[in-house]
Amino acid sequence: MGQLSLKDVRKSYADFQVLKNIQLDVGNGEFIVFVGPSGCGKSTLLRMIAGLDSTTGGDILIDGVRVNDKPPVERGIAMVFQSYALYPHMSVFENIAFPLRVEKMPEARIREKVEGVAKILQLDKRLEQRPGMLSGGQRQRVAIGRAIVREPKIFLFDEPLSNLDAALRADMRIELTKLHRDLKATMIYVTHDQVEALTMADRIVVLNAGNIAQVGAPLELYHKPQNLFVAGFIGNPKMNFLPVNCVAETPDGVTVSYQGQSIQLPVASRPGMVGQTLTLGIRPEHLILGDGDMTIVVTPSVIERLGVNTVAYANLPTGEPYCALLSGSAPVRVEQAMATGIRAADCHLFDAEGIAFERRMDWRIQAMPDTVTAA
Repeated sequence: MGQLSLKDVRKSYADFQVLKNIQLDVGNGEFIVFVGPSGCGKSTLLRMIAGLDSTTGGDILIDGVRVNDKPPVERGIAMVFQSYALYPHMSVFENIAFPLRVEKMPEARIREKVEGVAKILQLDKRLEQRPGMLSGGQRQRVAIGRAIVREPKIFLFDEPLSNLDAALRADMRIELTKLHRDLKATMIYVTHDQVEALTMADRIVVLNAGNIAQVGAPLELYHKPQNLFVAGFIGNPKMNFLPVNCVAETPDGVTVSYQGQSIQLPVASRPGMVGQTLTLGIRPEHLILGDGDMTIVVTPSVIERLGVNTVAYANLPTGEPYCALLSGSAPVRVEQAMATGIRAADCHLFDAEGIAFERRMDWRIQAMPDTVTAA
C-alpha cells in the first residue's frame, strides 16, 4: 500500500509561515504532482513527507500510521533528488545496490533485484560502468533505480528532470510515465514546469504562497480553474485577463462589457454583481482571427513563428498584456493591427476576489469523461 494523508500540516520558520494548514489525501498508486512558482512551499512539503524537514504542526500519515516522529528510513519512502547524488567511484550496479547493502541483504538477492531493476530502466548493459561514463538521462535512471530496489510504499521526486536538456526531459517524462504504469506505485513529484505536471499527473496540486490553490485532474485545472492564480499559472502561454464591468445577470449567464462591447458569458450568475468590476479570462489558443462574440483589435509588438503555431504579443487598449496563439501560417505582422475574436463559450469570469464563476458545461468538457465534474 502507499496511501498518504496530510492533516493540517504546517511549517514555520520563526514568524514566517511556509506552509499553512495543508490538507491532502493521496490514494494508493496515484501519480500526484506538486506544482507552483518558486517559494510556494512545494519542495518543503516534499521534504516534510520524506522526514528530511520537521513539521511545525499537523500530522503526516502513511497507510494510516502517523510518521511525524519517524526517521526517513522507517517511513517506507524513497526519494530521487534534482542532483543525481551518485557515488562517482562506484559502478552503476553498486550505486543501485547501495541501499540493499546497507540493509545487509544476501548477495544473491541483491544481484537479482539490481538486474531486474536495470532491465526495467534499460541499464542492464551499463551495470559495470561508472556514472562519469553515462549521459544525464542515464544517470537520472540510475538514481531512480536506486529508489526502486528499496520497494518503497511511496516514491518522492524533487524536480528530477530540471538538470536535463529539453529533448531529454521530454524522453524522461515518457519513461517515468511508463514506469509508474508498470510499477503501479504511489508517486509524488515536485516541479515548477507545468508541462511536466499536465502530461504526467493523475492529479495536480497547485501551491501558492504556502496554500493549496486547487487540486484536480490536469484537464479539470485547465478548463475549470477555481481562481485567478490557477487560471494564470496553468496554460502556456498564460491566460489573458481583461477588466470588464457586469451589466446584467440572468439565469442564462452574466453579461459584461469591455470598451463599449458586451458579451453574455455562460456562467452561473450571482446576485449583486451588476455594476461591479470583474475579470474576463480567455486563453491565447482560444482566440480566433477575425470577429467573434466580442472582437478586440490590437497591434502586435512581437511575433514568434514556431512552425505549427504563431504567437502574437500585444497590449490591450487598457494596457494589459495580450497574447494570441494562432496557426503557424497566420497572416499577422509586427506593428500591423489585427482583429481577434472571443467566443463566449471559451471565456472564464472571476470576481473582485479572484474567485471563478462556475462555468456551464460545454461540448469540450462533456467529451472528457473522468476528468471534469459536471457543473
